[in-house]
Amino acid sequence: MTVTGPLAGLRVVELAGIGPCPFAGMMLADMGADVIRIERRPDPAAPNPYPVLGTRFDVMARGRRSLALDLKTPRAVALLLDLVAQADALVEGFRPGVMERLGLGPDACLARNPKLVYGRVTGWGQDGPLAHAAGHDLNYVALSGMLHPLGDADRPPAPPLNLVGDFGGGGMMLAFGVVCAMLEARTSGRGQVVDAAMTDGAALLGAMMYGMRAHGSWTGQRGANLLDGGAPFYATYACADGKFIAVGAIEPQFYARLLALAGASDPAFDAQWRQAAWPDLKEKFAALFATRTQADWCALLEGTDACFAPVLDMDEAPRHPHNTARGTFVDVAGVTQPAPAPRFSRTPGQAGSPPGGPGQDAAAILADWGWDAAAIATLRRDNIV
Repeated sequence: MTVTGPLAGLRVVELAGIGPCPFAGMMLADMGADVIRIERRPDPAAPNPYPVLGTRFDVMARGRRSLALDLKTPRAVALLLDLVAQADALVEGFRPGVMERLGLGPDACLARNPKLVYGRVTGWGQDGPLAHAAGHDLNYVALSGMLHPLGDADRPPAPPLNLVGDFGGGGMMLAFGVVCAMLEARTSGRGQVVDAAMTDGAALLGAMMYGMRAHGSWTGQRGANLLDGGAPFYATYACADGKFIAVGAIEPQFYARLLALAGASDPAFDAQWRQAAWPDLKEKFAALFATRTQADWCALLEGTDACFAPVLDMDEAPRHPHNTARGTFVDVAGVTQPAPAPRFSRTPGQAGSPPGGPGQDAAAILADWGWDAAAIATLRRDNIV
């Protein structure tokens, strides 16, 4: 496969893990970087809470080759430092201090390669009172202030899958930070450490809401605001067949179009911006949308300026005509998955091959990165790779 992405020619070492670090590695590889995954030597007896890992269904591991090393052995650490010496970036997602204890912290790596960008992603960040505590996406989003507004007013906050912390606030911020630092290193000749914390990233994703809160146009009450389901014109509704639709007709002209096409003739609907009327209007919209099936509403509203879309599940979304026309989803080895994004007119990214077993690419990686056949044979004989 010819590499065409905008990051073609860049080399990245990824310390394999779960969550945001492999997501960032996928993004970099999708855009053409040569990302080498350093994986642990497999232990068949160890429990595996993530059975998708190491299979063709591990979408976030696509497009990278694998080298399995036991980083508790000095020769494996030395081999990894030799790779770091040739890399543009390293990304890792361990707790603070783990890489330093392995002899692979920023000081050791930058000593071998002063131009290296050392990307680190954690939940709480590299410092602060909680830096060394365990946690997961939900905990980090909770601390950022961005979990509290999610969900219905009469229920606890709803977990946003792991999109806000792991992937949006963590993986994407790491990938963005690494690319920024690699760009800067081209002019300065110096690498640096990128500290991507999911609490920081999730808070940044809430920049608009924090501005609205300071302005006074966002209340502290869940389910009572413009974008949290409180507004009747920005919400989801059940249809006659039990499926759902989403309406987002915020601007007056779009709201008027929604009312006209949906046949909402009750004068009460004219009170779009009277917040006291929102609960009543939500009930009226709910009753209206429950009179037809999702397909009926799609036939009436989809493609118009009513700001409408059906709520699709993960089986339906890849088959929708718009997603099909744009190639939003691709098939890799029989696994339907999202295509690389964003899109480039001249140097498009591409979804790489599915992952294989840990370490299966050792010989090819080392040959591409400068080891000769005899050296590779020695490393394999001594069970280093």
